[in-house]
Amino acid sequence: MRRLPSLRIHTFHQNPPGHSLNWFLVGWLFFLLPIPMSATHYPDQQYILEGADSLLYQAEQTTNVISLPDNQGIGLIDSALSGTIIFRVQSATEPFNRALPSWNGTAPGGAGGFRVFMRVPYGTGWSPWLEVGYWKENLWAGNKSTSYGDGRIAIDTGIFNSYHSQWQVKIEMKRDAISTASPEIHLLSMTVSDSKTTDEADYSSILNDDPQAIYVDTEHIYQYSVDNDIGGRICSPTSASMVLLSYGIYVDPYEFAVDNRDPYYDIFGVWPRTVQNASEYGLKGTVNRYRTWSETRKVLSNGGRIVMSVGEPISSAGHLIMLAGFDSTGIPIVHDPGRSNGYAYQHSKEALSSSWFVDKGGVAYTFYLEDSTAVGIAPDAGRADASGIPEYLTVSNYPNPFNASTTFRYDIAIQGEVTIRIFDLSGREVSRFSTTHTGAGSYSHRWDGFTVAGQPAPSGQYVYRITLNNRYVSTGKLTVLK
Repeated sequence: MRRLPSLRIHTFHQNPPGHSLNWFLVGWLFFLLPIPMSATHYPDQQYILEGADSLLYQAEQTTNVISLPDNQGIGLIDSALSGTIIFRVQSATEPFNRALPSWNGTAPGGAGGFRVFMRVPYGTGWSPWLEVGYWKENLWAGNKSTSYGDGRIAIDTGIFNSYHSQWQVKIEMKRDAISTASPEIHLLSMTVSDSKTTDEADYSSILNDDPQAIYVDTEHIYQYSVDNDIGGRICSPTSASMVLLSYGIYVDPYEFAVDNRDPYYDIFGVWPRTVQNASEYGLKGTVNRYRTWSETRKVLSNGGRIVMSVGEPISSAGHLIMLAGFDSTGIPIVHDPGRSNGYAYQHSKEALSSSWFVDKGGVAYTFYLEDSTAVGIAPDAGRADASGIPEYLTVSNYPNPFNASTTFRYDIAIQGEVTIRIFDLSGREVSRFSTTHTGAGSYSHRWDGFTVAGQPAPSGQYVYRITLNNRYVSTGKLTVLK
């Protein structure tokens, strides 16, 4: 008999021992804050379900929902246009009055989608189901239900007047035809916390926290240059785009931003939509909280990426920026999409600490590559390589710039399909080549500079994206000189 996934609670102190977590079977975390707290404070807790086994094991009721063939997540049965999964009541180790739900999956654009609900105890029963978000198409008639007598969903945050120790989640899926691909859910996260932890943050301790130097590079994107109309509103998707580029995953920042827009609120920065959007590109993301700089350094050193939600004094309207690391003195380095000179930028540590930990309660997106064993803010799981780029695929290109032709040389550590795609700077695909290799080794492919239409590519800059088994990615720039 196959052993079903169990529910476990992992407790981490400031200097946890090394450990390895099997997220495919388990997927639940509990984090104690590494800062002094009075008895009236309750710790942050993050609970995660990942993969079909964990998701279905925690199901209380399912209608037309089954495991996907690859066991990566859940979706609709072949004959169903819609389905629902209601998860068991979940219990937090400590009380909470704030909740940050997030999820990963996929849905066919224009033809299918899913929406996520949560509820908490209320009176002698439960609150109504509160809609916390949807993806991709909203195929449901009627208005959202986002509030009740003792709380509400404030765009992307559960705000409750009373403390709770339980919650429940429901997910509905729809598609417009049986021939349409099913929406899928791969991961479900819930971060719960106590608002008093933010209100009484130990600011002095935060300022004196000086992690060792580390740096994550990326291609900087200035959000105002992406589009004249929406450039001032897209700090969230632009920061996530820089995260994708840091992993070598090409993304069109404008397209990513447009997909990120929530039509219900007409905003581009709804937190769970951003991590969901990134999951369509091969990342695993959650919305969670950080309380110290040292916590963030552990994530970066394990191949993770962090996007911080900051407020006053850096931004009066709220802003999101990518954390790049720390210099040799422990001062944070960021990639700020709101500044034309925001590449490897350094705000004052005082201003950045206050705007993130104090004003915004340490809310952030945490990302890993989809195949990573790490998730959320697990301190010592995943890769030790801060670059986060797997060694399954390494690529070189010569000559570059070139006139007549250029050759890609790539080494693969496993067998599989290699796809080479070349894009112009507007994101339009110019050329594509795929081949299947039966074993690990060194291979090459020459591009003669012609487009898919058989025309010579004009002079200019291009971006190449090489993937192995549609999972491991390497990107770079090409220059064609005629």
